[in-house]
Amino acid sequence: MSEHEIDRYWKTVVNTIRDGLMIVDERGIIVSINTALERITGFSRDELIGRNCTRLECDVCEQIRHNDGNQWCSLFSGKTVNARQCVIKRKDGRPVHALKNACLLHDDGGAVIGAVETITDISELIEKENKIAAYERQLRSDDGLCGILGASPPMQQVFELISNAAHSDAPVIILGESGTGKELAARAIHQLGARCDRPFVKVNCAAFTESLLESELFGHVKGAYTGAYRNRAGRFELADGGNIFLDEIGDLPLAIQVKLLRVLEEKIIERVGDNMPIPVDVRIISATNRNLQKLIAQGRFREDLFFRINVIPIHLPPLRERTEDIPLLAEAFFHKVGLKNRKPISGISNEAMACLMAYRWPGNVRELKSAFEYAFVTCQETIIGPNHLPPNIFNHAHKAASTTERKGFDREALKRLELIEALEEAEGNQSRAAELLGVTRVTVWNRMRRYGVQYKKTIAADAGETRPKAAGER
Repeated sequence: MSEHEIDRYWKTVVNTIRDGLMIVDERGIIVSINTALERITGFSRDELIGRNCTRLECDVCEQIRHNDGNQWCSLFSGKTVNARQCVIKRKDGRPVHALKNACLLHDDGGAVIGAVETITDISELIEKENKIAAYERQLRSDDGLCGILGASPPMQQVFELISNAAHSDAPVIILGESGTGKELAARAIHQLGARCDRPFVKVNCAAFTESLLESELFGHVKGAYTGAYRNRAGRFELADGGNIFLDEIGDLPLAIQVKLLRVLEEKIIERVGDNMPIPVDVRIISATNRNLQKLIAQGRFREDLFFRINVIPIHLPPLRERTEDIPLLAEAFFHKVGLKNRKPISGISNEAMACLMAYRWPGNVRELKSAFEYAFVTCQETIIGPNHLPPNIFNHAHKAASTTERKGFDREALKRLELIEALEEAEGNQSRAAELLGVTRVTVWNRMRRYGVQYKKTIAADAGETRPKAAGER
């Protein structure tokens, strides 16, 4: 390609590049720009050409005013600009984070005739850095541990248990309802322990069939079964030296339980289709939302395995038992979800927070996070209100408020009524009543004392059967 052809197509080349390009004369007047600069700044070519470059309001441009009133950039005093981070202002007033490069242009005689600047839009990069910084601030929060948030006494006990368990090599089992953060607790144990620089391998025991789970955990050799075309290491081998997290261990088939027991006792595994023992050094962290002792009674979980994995049990309380953490979690999820959205939503209304506090949260912390993802979709205002929350949460709070207003009960009277109804349904069994209310048995006992509720066995005259009767019941 000849020099004449290069000159001919140079304008096309300039308008193809992604970086903004601007040429100014020695007075700082813009004489040429490319298409990318129009896109970055929001100004059209006609709005910039012939105007001073100060129209972009770059925050790092160093202006020098002479006695004659002319302004010109310090670039013309011989300085150059190399990859300098700056902020320019778009036509609509929004700031644009950019990297600027600039140098002087000379004529054939060496005299300065202007300058050329390139501007690279790095707004997305800055936004990602801000998100990372926000996540790091959450992890360093005084009201949490390794991303698990909570300031309530139950969570403080959990944090202490996690910290102590992290400095042990004994098996840990994390118990709790779905959505309480069992995987976060397992990762916290890994991060705080001596094996933190080694692998952390997760396996969901409920996600595989028995045959696939065995291969997934222990690996297989070539030809072990149809489709086994090569040797494959299992998750235990991949976790060697680190921690393996067996989620939903209550769904582990009995045949796999036997093999897992051997791993715990002898620290060796065997790949499917092979009898060669492979030593592994793995710390087992398991989790379940099921009642393992009930499964043992049903013959669906081995008692000897239970005793081996239940060395350090950690119970994660459901969200309804630590309602004082809801504002803290709500604020964290508001900012976290807000980082992924660009809506100008500035906060949560008191009424919306009251709805969150009144709800029972069967899905626990996971459901609370989902509620904010829903709210950011439905909210078209600057504040999240009750009507922006998922319908089940909003309707529950509205129904509870209507019931309280209709019956004329205050908060304590409503709790007393709920306690009596739960005890009646449970036929006086305090443990069963605690399950119905979503609290502990000790809480039921304390509320019975506080509200003066006493249950006695009375004999039904017509049937000769016993039933519980609340004090004051006629």
